[in-house]
Amino acid sequence: MSTQPFIVGNWKMNGTRAMLSEARAIDRGAARYPAVRVGIAPPFTLVTAMAEALQAAQVGAQDCHAEASGAYTGDVSAAMLADAGAQFVIAGHSERRAMHGESDAVVKAKAEAALAAGLEVIVCVGETEAERDAGKAEKVVTGQLAGSLPQGEDAAARVTVAYEPVWAIGTGRVPSIEDVSAMHCAIRAKLDAIYGEGGAAVRILYGGSVNAKNAAELLAVDEVGGALVGGASLTAENFLAIVMAASGPSTE
Repeated sequence: MSTQPFIVGNWKMNGTRAMLSEARAIDRGAARYPAVRVGIAPPFTLVTAMAEALQAAQVGAQDCHAEASGAYTGDVSAAMLADAGAQFVIAGHSERRAMHGESDAVVKAKAEAALAAGLEVIVCVGETEAERDAGKAEKVVTGQLAGSLPQGEDAAARVTVAYEPVWAIGTGRVPSIEDVSAMHCAIRAKLDAIYGEGGAAVRILYGGSVNAKNAAELLAVDEVGGALVGGASLTAENFLAIVMAASGPSTE
């Protein structure tokens, strides 16, 4: 696994051109922490403008279609995103899985389309509260990995996994440190089983109510290689506090 933390902001369905000022402030802050890789995934409408405006932070997209082109009204292909300036794509976020019925097979097809377009991909996995309460959390998550991860000769080198327990996203609830550690270790074992030696290169991010107060503790957990941040990524002040936590105590 790369030792460079990766902190990604998922803006979801938030942001107009007026918010580019926040993105620029994030970019200026990211430049102060070169040991941390910083990314922002804005809505499709801001990908090009943000890619043109940012230098230290990378720009990604929140989704893509599995096909390169065609009669898919309202959809955006990975090739189009690359042309717009995106460097990575998020695939399989729980909101896409739940609200749009995306199966593991659909997520895998999107991830492979992203790689084919020259992009990196963040594949999201995570269990519901009912699945955790039933003792099925690890089985569900490792099953999602098996069905969602892209294949290919260099796939592992361009894939990041984001573990986001569905019940923690946007709720303010966070799993215990022990639960985060156990799940990330289970994910690492599954990555090794799927990709062999290449699995060691895959970062595993934690996502789900990450904020300035809990970031340092979560990022210190074994096998946590960064964070996928939702609401706290919408302002430079909150997001950069997480970036600073990822940089370690010696930076500044």
